[in-house]
Amino acid sequence: MSEHFEKAYEFQALDRFTAKQRLIIRVAGFVFYLLVKAIGSTLRFERTDWENYESIADAGNFPIYAFWHDRIIAGTYFFRDRGIIVLSSSSFDSEYTARCIQRLGFGIIKGSSTRGGIQALVGMIRMMKAGYAMAFTIDGPKGPRYEAKAGPVLLAKKTGNPLMPFVIECRKFWTVKSWDRLQVPKPFSKANIIIGEPIYVPADAKDEELEAKRLELQRSLDSLVRRGEEWRNSQR
Repeated sequence: MSEHFEKAYEFQALDRFTAKQRLIIRVAGFVFYLLVKAIGSTLRFERTDWENYESIADAGNFPIYAFWHDRIIAGTYFFRDRGIIVLSSSSFDSEYTARCIQRLGFGIIKGSSTRGGIQALVGMIRMMKAGYAMAFTIDGPKGPRYEAKAGPVLLAKKTGNPLMPFVIECRKFWTVKSWDRLQVPKPFSKANIIIGEPIYVPADAKDEELEAKRLELQRSLDSLVRRGEEWRNSQR
């Protein structure tokens, strides 16, 4: 791993924050890491359509993980320690979230859909070409909830790697009163990871086809949510 790529797994400097903010970031990042690990270690995972995930590696590609922001806790734990790179903004909240997931084996690229987006895209392309998978909370970081954004589709076009939509449905969870209605899995809950079919984007795709692929991703994730709810209801 080159020095450039190693930095993705290192904590960012906090010089731009106040002393109080730096303390909160360090403490919150560690506390959230402990909570995710403690809850995740009790979940009983099962897999549905796992062959969709395996088909990506069989084709010699790396997945671009695409999932909804409200499932981030279960998703972060399940896919931990795989060297996956995650897009993270430079906001205060994102800083302690980044430290949490870095402790779980993820790398970070800084950027957002509004600031630093092009620079982040270039970094993600370089990382994927070096053999790293990428992950997006597809409606993050602030919504609108359950609305797929176009950035990952462009990354798929530039790298030739497929989008891999998935949902993790927990049988029991608490819902936080946040913009995404974050799901906090209840300890010892069953959890089903449902993998959608990979979505490939042609290298010569124009704007109209890129939008069609974004809508295909939207439909896939919407379908996965419905399938997850049906599974959860069948467990009662």
